[in-house]
Amino acid sequence: MSEVVIKKINAPKVGFVSLGCAKALTDSELILTQLSAEGYQTSKTFQGADLVIVNTCGFIDDAVKESLDTIGEALAENGKVIVTGCLGAKTAAGGGNLVRQMHPSVLAVTGPQATQEVMDAVHANLPRPHDPFMDLVPNAFGVAGVKLTPRHYAYIKISEGCNHRCTFCIIPSMRGDLVSRPIGDVLKEANALFEGGVKELLVISQDTSAYGVDVKYRTGFWNGRPIKTRMLELVQALGELAEPYGAWVRLHYVYPYPSVDELIPLMAAGKVLPYLDVPLQHSHPDVLKRMKRPASGEKNLERILRWRQDCPDIVVRSTFIAGFPGETEEEFAHLLDFMREAQIDRAGCFAYSPVQGAAANDIPGMLPAEVREERRARFMSVAETVSVARLRQRVGATMQVLVDSAPALGKKGGVGRTYADAPEIDGVVQLLPPEKISKTLRVGEFTKARIVSAVGHDLVAQPF
Repeated sequence: MSEVVIKKINAPKVGFVSLGCAKALTDSELILTQLSAEGYQTSKTFQGADLVIVNTCGFIDDAVKESLDTIGEALAENGKVIVTGCLGAKTAAGGGNLVRQMHPSVLAVTGPQATQEVMDAVHANLPRPHDPFMDLVPNAFGVAGVKLTPRHYAYIKISEGCNHRCTFCIIPSMRGDLVSRPIGDVLKEANALFEGGVKELLVISQDTSAYGVDVKYRTGFWNGRPIKTRMLELVQALGELAEPYGAWVRLHYVYPYPSVDELIPLMAAGKVLPYLDVPLQHSHPDVLKRMKRPASGEKNLERILRWRQDCPDIVVRSTFIAGFPGETEEEFAHLLDFMREAQIDRAGCFAYSPVQGAAANDIPGMLPAEVREERRARFMSVAETVSVARLRQRVGATMQVLVDSAPALGKKGGVGRTYADAPEIDGVVQLLPPEKISKTLRVGEFTKARIVSAVGHDLVAQPF
């Protein structure tokens, strides 16, 4: 549960729960920004709120259960609940809205990216305390609004929706087809974040590589300068904006299209982080075909190896699915061989889970749950072996570390991350107490550190 507290005497209070992925988090940030602008206060408890907003996830069964349970808890403790997010767009098995069917007493239900609809529901049940144009938004980053992340890093969403129809995924049915944000708006938000002290900007979307496809890469404008609505130009501009602040730009959800090759020189030159989050899902061409994923496994392997040749420091993170319907033992072995050859630095794996409404449910050859889980475990064993070996290669190196935690100014050490570590999903750097008494560590600042050991998925380093 993410909370923002805005001090306002006698202001109406709204409880807020944000579930799901980083894309849902940015939706929550937009809603919280608007609530803050209109003078609402965010409550730390359900009981202390005048109403509660629950931003839900509806991607996999466990997420659906968590969302429905949270809605039930909010109704039990508060009674006045507005539901938004991906679960709000799901249809029940017998027709009708799933949330309404399970919790008919909620005040309102919307789908994702529905800030105005949520605010309309809030206004109908809890009148706004003042004109949003009269007061400044506290704790905000100017036009970038309120952020739920620590102040030194922030997510920026460049588009909504997806044009792919992967058979295991129902996101397009909830978030729609690709809609790219105007490039000028994206750069304006990024600039406000850097000016506000953000040291790491994490670019997110459903398909970052497809940015601008829906508008045919039309020319937009930033500070009077024409700039194409396309991934390459956006990343170039973000790198230029970040440079004066010494900030990082990290790319997530990048499909391995040929156009991604154009980004590698920017990474090799230090303009953006040499880090790519590429959701590959599998390696075998036949499995990828059943998944309706773009590109074949062979092309993906060739591309990754070429990226490493052109930018030896590049870190590749990915996610995979084990036990997809029809997956043979040979196809799974192909995936394990791919992991070893591609040397994926950071990998996550899900055992295939049927999702209501997904086309993959109708593919013949559904594997028993125990086989799916066994394959996931085997995959993670190989993935961890690869990851640990690559981490050990960093021992003895000097690296720049962004400090996330530093009690007592780091006199007893702290926790940070290198360029290879995205927050929440990758490992961390355990920082030892500095050797110099005068050396301090501050959250949100960079420090140089010598890597002294690797422990599991994490590194241990000596700041200097």
